[in-house]
Order: sequence, then C-alpha cells, then structure tokens
Amino acid sequence: MHPDLPIVHDQPLAGLNTFRIPARARHYLRVTGAAQLAAVRADPALAGLPRLVLGGGSNLLFTQDVDGLVLHMSGQGRAILGEHDGKILVRAQAGENWHAFVGYTLEQGLGGLENLSLIPGTVGAAPIQNVGAYGVETKDVFHSLTAFDMASGDLRTLDAAACRFGYRDSIFKHAEGRDLIVLDVTFALPAAWAPNLRYAELANAAHEAGLAAPTPREVGALVEAIRRRKLPDPAEIGNAGSFFKNPVVSSRECARLLETYPNLVHHRQPDGSEKLAAGWLIDQCGWKGRHIGPAGVYHKQALVLVNLGDAQGTDVVRLAQAIQADVAARYGVALEPEPVFI
Repeated sequence: MHPDLPIVHDQPLAGLNTFRIPARARHYLRVTGAAQLAAVRADPALAGLPRLVLGGGSNLLFTQDVDGLVLHMSGQGRAILGEHDGKILVRAQAGENWHAFVGYTLEQGLGGLENLSLIPGTVGAAPIQNVGAYGVETKDVFHSLTAFDMASGDLRTLDAAACRFGYRDSIFKHAEGRDLIVLDVTFALPAAWAPNLRYAELANAAHEAGLAAPTPREVGALVEAIRRRKLPDPAEIGNAGSFFKNPVVSSRECARLLETYPNLVHHRQPDGSEKLAAGWLIDQCGWKGRHIGPAGVYHKQALVLVNLGDAQGTDVVRLAQAIQADVAARYGVALEPEPVFI
C-alpha cells in the first residue's frame, strides 16, 4: 500500500455513523483533497479494494463490517464566490458540516438554505441524496460540484442536469455515478430572496411567532425549533433521521385509498402523482413508540427509527421489515428505506 497515505487498519465506525451502530473498516483513510484520491487510484493494492465513501454517516446503516477501504471525506473550507445572473454563488468543501454551512450562509445575510437547517450530514452528501425539507431540495439551490472520477482519474464539474436529481436521488446512486466522489459543492442562492413558507407547519410557526415578513435567519430558527421538537438528536439517540421515503402513487391509487382512509395525508405533485406521508402510514399502523429488541420507532415521530442502546444493524433491518409488511398489508403501499444499507 502507498507509504505516504495514512491508512488506518481495523478502524471502528460506531462514532462515524449517526445510528451509532458498531462496525469496523478493514482499511480507513481520512480524505482532505483530490491528491489523496489520486494516490489511492494509483496504488494497485488500494485501487483493487471495495470502496465506501463516507461523509457524516447520517444516511447509512451498517449491517456488517466493511471488508475494504473507507474513504472518509473530510475536506474543509467555504467561500462566497460572487454574484452571477441574480444568484450569489457560495462554495463549500465536501467535509463541511451541513448545518454549520447553512448557518454560515445565514450569517452572511444570504437566504436560500434556511429551510434545510439542522439536517445532519455533510455538504458533499447533500447533492448525492438531494436532501430536502419544508419545500426545498438541494436541486433548487444547486449550481455545480467538483467530483473526482476514480475510473479515469479526472476532475469533473457537474451541473444540475448532469447530476440527474430526483426525489432523494441523483446520478451518484446509480452505476454511472458510482466512481464519482464529490469534493466540493457550489450553491446558487437568490440575490432577491423571499421566504418559502408553503409548508403549513412552517407557515403556522411564522404566524404564531408574529413574523409577517421573516428574515432568512428567522425562518432558519423556526425550522430548527420544529425539527428539535419532533426529531431526536443523533448525539443523544442513535438514528438516521427519516428512515423511509414518502411513497409516490398515482392519482387513481390515491383516490382509491381516500375512499377507505379519508384522513390520508397526501400532497399532489407537479406531474399529477400524489406523495403520501410515510410517517402517517406508519403511525396509523400503531408503530410509534414501539420497538423490536433494541431498535425502536421514535415516540414523537413514526418516520424515525432509533437505536435504543446496543442495536446492531440487523436489529434495525428487522424492525424496518416489520413496518414495511404492516403498511403493505393495510394500505397496499411499499415503503422504501432512505438510508443505504452496508
């Protein structure tokens, strides 16, 4: 193996994933830039190993040890690049903490990311997952990113079209993007900002706070308060946030469900399909606050699965499968997990 790369062997990973699931990596490298990735690619022993690219560990579930090389993206740095076509361009390195980066933009008086406050993880993971909350997704504020191509050794710049964003999806989750490792991300924030309060919960919070024309920082504070009230802090209770994607069904299927379940929570999509609230479906099946062994459903939010102390990844999988079976049996709807199972 490359003598100048600080490879760590048999690295514990429990502290590097928000579920706090115990696992180990046979080989581990903390990556701060493209030069290290190029060195990995050039080393025959390292290049041939299975790879896992790790950010904040907030969107994965370890079900086994990693018998390969973990590349922990840890590059730091952020900067305002200037204005272009009515947008303020802001760049951050992949290893930057996402919430801290959102706070940085708000401190600079820039709006656009406030609805995405307090989402765990790193900047580099945001476009991979196309993270979203309260009516905003990464794609809505995305300009471009720099990625290292492990197949060719090239640095590539990808715009939004090249990233092929979808609902919690992007090219990086598919075969064509598996060799691309995100190094930095540039966001395009509106120079002429207006609050996005189209989610009723957020609009109600602004009204209750007496904020007729809230600032970006005030909207961010409202989002933080809502999330802290509903969701567990990963530092206190191991979890990966929302465990299931909100299922999307046809308008006909939604109408069929509404005949039997008139209180069904659903949101019409631009293409005419309907997005159902996975948390509501799980709650109606009686799972909120329940557990199977050391893995449970958070008592305040049925969409969040939690590690009650000493859960293994297989415990969480068993709980998730039981929930999926109940929702499918009752509603005929398939729930798809958000986290990547390792």
